[in-house]
Order: sequence, then C-alpha cells, then structure tokens
Amino acid sequence: MIAVVDYGAGNIHSVARALKRVGAAFDVTAEPAAVAAADAVILPGVGAAADTMRGLRYARVDDPVVAAIARGVPYLGICMGLQVLFDRSEEDDDTPCLGVLPGDVVRFPEGLEVPHMGWNQVRQVENSPLFAGVPQDANFYFVHSYFARPSDPARVSGTTDYGLEFTSVVRRDHLYATQFHPEKSGLVGLRIYANFIRLAGQTPAPEFD
Repeated sequence: MIAVVDYGAGNIHSVARALKRVGAAFDVTAEPAAVAAADAVILPGVGAAADTMRGLRYARVDDPVVAAIARGVPYLGICMGLQVLFDRSEEDDDTPCLGVLPGDVVRFPEGLEVPHMGWNQVRQVENSPLFAGVPQDANFYFVHSYFARPSDPARVSGTTDYGLEFTSVVRRDHLYATQFHPEKSGLVGLRIYANFIRLAGQTPAPEFD
C-alpha cells in the first residue's frame, strides 16, 4: 500500500484525486506506524518550510518518512515534499529540514517575480523511470518562491528556467521529488503518478498502463 502522508498539507485532496484517477491503491494517513510499514510513500506539500516541518513533527511522521527512504521504498515528494528533503531552507529564518539529501533551499533572487506560478517546462537531464512516456520539455504547473540547490549534481534529474536554471526534479535510487505539482498538471502530471505507482509495484489504470 502507498502511504500518502497527511500532516495538514493543503494539496493532499488533489493528490488523492489524481491517484484515484490512475488506479492507485493508497491510504491517506497521519499514523507513524502506517508510514513506517508502507510499500511506498508520497509526501505532498504546499506553504512554508517551518510550517511543513512543524506539521511533520507534530504528527510524528518525520522520522518514519526518513526511515522509509533509508530502507529503500519508493518515495515521491511534491513541492515542499522536495524541499524538506534537504538540510535547511532559507525560508522562515533558516529552517532545519529532514537532511536526507545534502544541500539547501534558497529564495529566488530579487528581480524575479515570486511566487513562480504557472506552467513551465521541465528539461529531463537523465533517463528517469518517473518520466517514462513524458516528452522532453513538457510543461508542468509550479507554485513556489524557493528552490533547492543540491550539493551533489548527480541528484539533479530535471531543471527549469525561470530567470535562472533551477533544480525542479531530484532523484536518488528510489527517491523521486518534483518542485512542480503533477496533480495540477493535466494528463502529463497524471503520467508522473502512474509511473510512480508502477515503481511501487502497482499496475496503473488501463489508459496509463
């Protein structure tokens, strides 16, 4: 079963609808034991870094998420679910994050309108199974004011140009995370979810198989 981690994120219902559309078997859960025992984990997120980390810790799901990643189950982070993987975020006066990946999260520089909101292209820089059947430079929907800077360039799976080139997809082994929102990105976003549930050992709905 895929655990969709419920720590109060505002986009969790949109994620659940997208997963239903692609035929996923999943539970929306705030139970640490359920996250720890899951076959795969999805961590959605919108909002601020400090609020996200506070919500994860209050629900006591921060350590189970890290432990699930460490034992190699497929993980999909979405927006803040990507950013909190890193050591720290500049947001909210330097917020310590989960520290799964080395690097930090910084605000877009002055001169660029924030939040970066709307459709933008993602350039795939590796042959990732998360992007199976997704065209190069496909457009996805973004809403964010901060972006990740991985310390290890090998973790960068996709990039996007918004006045500068920033990391919009990261990957390490079975860990995948997107700065964009697949659940708001139409059919191409649903393809991302279908690919992920296949990585989790499930068979997508026929139209996505």
